[in-house]
Amino acid sequence: MATPSSSAQQALEALGVRLREIRVDGGLTGRDLARAAGWHSSKVSKIEHGKQTPSIEDLRVWSRHCGAAGQADDLVASLRAAEGMFIEWRRMERTGLKLAQQSVVPLWERTRRFRIYSSWLVPGPLQTRAYISAVLRSTVDRRGLPADDLDAAVEVRVEKQRVIHEGDHRFAVVLEESVLRQPIGGPETMVGQLGHLLTAGTLPSVSLGVVPLGVDRSGIWPTEGFWMFDDEQVSVELVSGHLRVTQAPEVAMYADVFGLLASRAVYGAAARALITSAIEALDAR
Repeated sequence: MATPSSSAQQALEALGVRLREIRVDGGLTGRDLARAAGWHSSKVSKIEHGKQTPSIEDLRVWSRHCGAAGQADDLVASLRAAEGMFIEWRRMERTGLKLAQQSVVPLWERTRRFRIYSSWLVPGPLQTRAYISAVLRSTVDRRGLPADDLDAAVEVRVEKQRVIHEGDHRFAVVLEESVLRQPIGGPETMVGQLGHLLTAGTLPSVSLGVVPLGVDRSGIWPTEGFWMFDDEQVSVELVSGHLRVTQAPEVAMYADVFGLLASRAVYGAAARALITSAIEALDAR
């Protein structure tokens, strides 16, 4: 599984360590296992060091020959978690932007507590239609995607925002102040977006924090943007794709980081003052 994701690679390496332990506990050398399974002699070593991704059948053969057939299903679950961690934008968007936007609707609908940190953009639930259009247009241009369903994708993204206003969904959003100073779509679009943030921040379902420029970041520095969906999973936005984290210890790490970032943010009147200052700077251009 070739992937730029260090977390996904680490998960694959962890699976390899576990497989080595099973082999050793079974009293087999790497050559013994390869011979019994009918594999090339180097395959066992490559799998154990995370250099080759085992197939589901490989895991079942491995566990059977090592006298650990009862662990096969758990090993398969670990493999699927590692393989599902990194999702390339190309793979996600190959059927069009509209379907890519629709694919996350069930997750949005079942999530009750959203924790969102962004150092790049205003996040989707708080975006205006014009800002959404600018973001998706940039996506189309940068990734060389067809633009024939761009308007439909915008509509889907706008429609998803209904979760802010219905049910018991709660959104804790933390933005870096730099997000307010980056005029996505041009000054006019950005002024409208910032004005919308002033309104959205007053909604009962939304907690909006802004980490001011110049605040002491010794304890926690800006990081890649990420979304937490309850304690079920984390989606981390990368240049080439997104990382889906579902392992409980890693999800807990993101929860801790979100708490630290949120502790550096300002809220209420102080956050509104930063947003207003960014609007005034755009108006003065």
